[in-house]
Amino acid sequence: MLERAEVYDYGRYPVKGMGVWMPYGFQIRKRVLELIRNLLDSGGHEEVLFPLLIPEWMLAKESEHIRGFEDEVYWVTHGGLEPLDVKLALRPTSETPITYYESLWIQSYKQLPRRFYQIVSVFRYETKATRPMIRLREVTSFKEAHTVHETFEDAERQVLEAIDIYKKFFDSLYIPYLVSKRPDWDKFAGALYTIAFDTIMPDGRTLQIGTVHNLGQNFTKAFGFRIQRSDETFDYPWQTSYGVSDRVVATIIATHGDDLGLVLPSTVAPYQVVIVPIPPSDKDKLDTVLNYARQVLEVTKGAGLRAVLDDRGDLTPGEKYYLWDAKGVPIRIEVGLREASSKTVTLVRRVDLSKRVVKLEDLVNELQKTLRDLDNILYERAWRFLRERVLRTNSVEEAKKALDERGGAVELPWCGLEDCALKAAEQLNAKALGTPWPSEPAGGNCPICGRPAMTYMRYARQY
Repeated sequence: MLERAEVYDYGRYPVKGMGVWMPYGFQIRKRVLELIRNLLDSGGHEEVLFPLLIPEWMLAKESEHIRGFEDEVYWVTHGGLEPLDVKLALRPTSETPITYYESLWIQSYKQLPRRFYQIVSVFRYETKATRPMIRLREVTSFKEAHTVHETFEDAERQVLEAIDIYKKFFDSLYIPYLVSKRPDWDKFAGALYTIAFDTIMPDGRTLQIGTVHNLGQNFTKAFGFRIQRSDETFDYPWQTSYGVSDRVVATIIATHGDDLGLVLPSTVAPYQVVIVPIPPSDKDKLDTVLNYARQVLEVTKGAGLRAVLDDRGDLTPGEKYYLWDAKGVPIRIEVGLREASSKTVTLVRRVDLSKRVVKLEDLVNELQKTLRDLDNILYERAWRFLRERVLRTNSVEEAKKALDERGGAVELPWCGLEDCALKAAEQLNAKALGTPWPSEPAGGNCPICGRPAMTYMRYARQY
């Protein structure tokens, strides 16, 4: 699908786990990043750009953090032929360098809160099987936000704001999600806790698509970063961080696509409309069709829609349908001699290939309505798929049967003990995703130990 739609060239670059964004895919990526940029900018975030290289001493400042990444770091050890005095890491994430600079930039509560973000490449030496956009050694679209606050309560409010931003972001792409608090043994290295967004892919496995971390004072203490508080005392400020990556584009493709190729939401489609002329049998009348197609293009662009006219003469209309269906353009307009004579067009909706004839004078309204309808179908279909694959049960056997037959996620009562969650995960041949967020009390008993349940634990088979 990626090859046919010319989105992402993967597997041919001579470094494992790295791919090339092709022009069409880059436009999808660009529009996805514009959506998250707009949400962050409107929420008072400031975009920054930090160096790719991180000195070893800086990365090692927070011990728990470096332990979490130590087997994934790429190291630069030479400059040309000369060994470096200090090893340099290719950025796996940026909590340490950003905290270091925050300690130089911020001295007082009067400067808080500060919210920074950057969209950069990060590098992680993945030893598992790599997958295009899903598990990479160079993540090329890593949006990481980092915030600083005077108090724990302010940081907690920022976590809620970040979750709300991500909900709006994924909603605008019609990507359904589960929000879970990761178990302590699976939280981000150096965080107090992690909130994660997961979606369910078509094969039933879950994919983590976004995370939000309350970092507490772990990194500020490691860097000796203190500020003057409003009560004139000095203390370490509190931090949060949150990120999304290339996986967002992978999820758009997997969630909405079909056997023909991509099905893109109107929000991120490089072209919302493609116009395909149908050559008449009488070649003398070809100009009539092409001129009318150009008129339709002007009307469509005049309405502010992203449109393209495919007037290539070396491809048949059927070949063009195949190519543009693969690219997922939401609407196809077919224009032949009949349409040119009657001042109409034939409108084809990509989501279900339904056709209807529309008068040219009504075209703008019909296009706008069709795009709204298509987006609504994508949203409702995606959420229905996810909800049908989340099962809450008291039975490990029933949960395993659900995972075996249709995948998705299951929720079992949980007593709060790590051993019970790990035993349940082993019996299910799955991973503990975490507890529902916000927390939900559970009735009944833990199916592993029989103790009263505190809440539910989610389990799934993950990418």
